[in-house]
Amino acid sequence: MKDFLLDEVLRDYSSNSKDLELQEKISVLRHERVSEPIIYVGAGTCGLGAGAGKTLVAIKKYLSEKNIQAEIIETGCIGLCAVEPIIDVQLPTRNRISFQRITEDKVTEMLDGIFKEELPHVEILGQFESATAKKWDGVQYLSEHPFFAPQKRLVLKNCGIINPIDIKEYIARGGYKSYIKAINTHTSAEVCDIIEKCGLRGRGGGGFPTGRKWKFAHAEVSDQKYLICNADEGDPGAFMDRAVIEGDPHRLIEGMAIGAYGIGATKAYIYIRAEYPLAIQRLEIAIAQAKEYGLIGHNIFETGVDFEIKIKKGAGAFVCGEETALMHSIEGKRGMPRPRPPFPTTSGLFGKPTVINNVETFANVSAIIENGAEWFASTGTMNSKGTKVFALSGKIALTGLVEIPMGTTVRQILFEIAGGIKDNKKFKSVQIGGPSGGCITEENLDIQIDYESLIGVGAMMGSGGLVVMDEDTCMVDVAKFFMGFIQRESCGKCIPCREGTKRLLEILESITSKPKAGDNNEALDRFKGVMQIEKLCQVIKDTSLCGLGQTAPNPVLSTLKWFKDEYEAHVFDRHCPAGVCQNLKIYKINVDKCTGCTVCSKKCPTSAIIGSRKAPHFIVEDKCIGCGACFEACKFDAIQIV
Repeated sequence: MKDFLLDEVLRDYSSNSKDLELQEKISVLRHERVSEPIIYVGAGTCGLGAGAGKTLVAIKKYLSEKNIQAEIIETGCIGLCAVEPIIDVQLPTRNRISFQRITEDKVTEMLDGIFKEELPHVEILGQFESATAKKWDGVQYLSEHPFFAPQKRLVLKNCGIINPIDIKEYIARGGYKSYIKAINTHTSAEVCDIIEKCGLRGRGGGGFPTGRKWKFAHAEVSDQKYLICNADEGDPGAFMDRAVIEGDPHRLIEGMAIGAYGIGATKAYIYIRAEYPLAIQRLEIAIAQAKEYGLIGHNIFETGVDFEIKIKKGAGAFVCGEETALMHSIEGKRGMPRPRPPFPTTSGLFGKPTVINNVETFANVSAIIENGAEWFASTGTMNSKGTKVFALSGKIALTGLVEIPMGTTVRQILFEIAGGIKDNKKFKSVQIGGPSGGCITEENLDIQIDYESLIGVGAMMGSGGLVVMDEDTCMVDVAKFFMGFIQRESCGKCIPCREGTKRLLEILESITSKPKAGDNNEALDRFKGVMQIEKLCQVIKDTSLCGLGQTAPNPVLSTLKWFKDEYEAHVFDRHCPAGVCQNLKIYKINVDKCTGCTVCSKKCPTSAIIGSRKAPHFIVEDKCIGCGACFEACKFDAIQIV
């Protein structure tokens, strides 16, 4: 299908045509000029989780009952997940205005006011800027909001703003222009040169120069080459790739198409976990649209370029985030890493030269081709160019997605953009880089976000998850959580990772638990484990087969380095300073307050509470498992945690 957009915009590689009729059509597709009201519903996974689905039903019911003609567009996430559901309304003569926390019960109040061109008494997030529409008085522009103002949105440029399943709107906003430009005016080698010169590095965690990787594959001679997008995203607290795909799937497809042309690949795969149904659905629609428009297929725009793309659903195995395990999974084999060399660019999928990059890496490519290598390299630090998307979660005031220039400090992200620690608690640490990453403490808050700086303090960029922890967090428990995750997800192929992580988890469990009654060897085993923990970590790092095993001990090493006092409290005092480790909690009954009601003894699952009715009760410490059932049940505040 070829319409005015492709004929006039794409072939000209520019949307700056002097054709006024064309510009009018483009303006309509960009929703810069509307003839009837448009209601935008933030319907990404986060929005739906906050109740956007019910809000959408309420909006449709309202329009039906009031007999109002309005278009409803479901967008992706704009990034500010903490205030979902987010609803935007655009009237024909007014700026698009955004409202936050619009649950189904607030729909009537919001729409009653806005259709009268009056500001309703609901929470307003901000308004979009427009050169033609009338602004809302007293409402800040969304770009001035403290959450958005410091950001530089390249990858997230369209997320939460456009209709993600409308290829015409994507094209009207400049989409696929870079792809058509690349295959018509650049050789494949020139494309690789541009990506190398701009300084783009892999956003999946390793940070390997993308252009260099592409050049390795480009130089290989083969009858078939493959391109793979790793959208597996298995790190706890990471949801960047999912949000990009849900909000702007065509940006990913365009970046992959350019990458495939650059390395000489005709076939591509998107490896995405099956737990992302909405992202998969929108990808499938976007791919079908791109095929319909002749952007995917054979002899694209009569350039002799072929490009085919398939979706491969993963089963959620963390190890399949490792590139060789991922390729095995696509081939129908068990997802297990293999030794390298040969590297995938030489012998990858089905034994052919293969390039693997993640979603965010590909999402940068079209803007680089459009604006040039120097434009991209002008943002960031000396060795880390461009922007980085981070997913903020945990004990932070504003959770969500942020895209910041490389070189921004951790303090700026947490306290200027995300509003600081939730409930005015004291900051303790932020885990960056997922299970394979490390902790950033208060003394390192002013460190710049770039690959080298983070490694210098024992952390790593990773895919971009930031899990924030406050004063109520136990860092030994955090290490145990991540080690439990890693141990469960180990593929088991190599002994250091399979057995080493199991031993590490056992040591952490031993120092966060009470001694078992009658086990005389436990104290000695526990002491030996504590003494050997750092040595064990180093052995795992040095001898594991793949990158996942080699970085597996990082949560332990990082917390040991910065929070050694907490480990010592657990080991020597058998005390958890944060009061988190359940098995180290000691419950006592204040006999002066105990009425002997027996409620606590009835709730105790181990019969650890003894005493006669209407007489003070006592807790047998050896039997107590620290579950807290008695503490929750007592109505007289007689049970205390000491």
